[in-house]
Amino acid sequence: MQTTLPGGTYTLADDLTVTRMGYGAMQLAGPGVFGPPKDRDGAIAVLREVVAMGITHIDTSDFYGPHVTNQIIREALHPYPSDLRIVTKVGATRDAQGAWPHARSPEELRQAVDENLTNLGLDAIDVVNLRWGGFDRPEPGSIAEPFGVLADLQRAGKIRHLGLSTVSAEQIAEAQEIAPVVCVQNFYNIANREDDALIDSLAAQGIAYVPYFPLGGFNPLQSQTLGDVAARLDATPMAVALAWLLHRSPNILLIPGTSSVAHLRENVAGAALSLSPEVLKELDEISL
Repeated sequence: MQTTLPGGTYTLADDLTVTRMGYGAMQLAGPGVFGPPKDRDGAIAVLREVVAMGITHIDTSDFYGPHVTNQIIREALHPYPSDLRIVTKVGATRDAQGAWPHARSPEELRQAVDENLTNLGLDAIDVVNLRWGGFDRPEPGSIAEPFGVLADLQRAGKIRHLGLSTVSAEQIAEAQEIAPVVCVQNFYNIANREDDALIDSLAAQGIAYVPYFPLGGFNPLQSQTLGDVAARLDATPMAVALAWLLHRSPNILLIPGTSSVAHLRENVAGAALSLSPEVLKELDEISL
């Protein structure tokens, strides 16, 4: 049953409107985002609950697993609801040890897009993000060549819109000289706020900002203030962190991930938490 989702919707392009409350599919793969999940039926149930709740934004990648997450998405949801938008990313791969080496050559990028199309069962992908940096910060260098490859695939009809992941403001500007950018996905949360100015700049341009690791990801953040606020509100730190992100800027889209239906519902309910101006001021002062 659909519910009223926190944050409403956001329009990235004329033909691309999504709920600000989205879902990140990374955790549907096995431990370390590698191999199959222990409970494939449970993963399918989560995805079907995502759609049942009215969420229209799923974030994924074919290097989750690899291939596993996209194949599960297809099994659970294909043929897809007409309003569902799937966003994927390319620019990395997985090796036999489960590491995440770069895969940025033109051949690798074209192969990655084709594999996303095949495993998702799509003729065209709503958004493809070029991932450039590591897990938590951009890397220097020009992104013109790889982004140009994706722009060529967009013109060929395999991609509808383009985005970027783990990039700097300079790299975003470089990409915009080649093709429009509809979203940027970077590491950002209540205590890691290096992108504050970038978020405001993107909001002014009508470009979505999609923060990942709202509680620090592989290295969970430790914040006494966040814990204290959560306790006072009888909420979890995750709920407060998600609600704060929705308050932070109207162009922020959330993609918290989980492999549990119950946790999915908790995330959605948590993001709807009401934060008073006094609480927001207290949270705004958190920093590492």
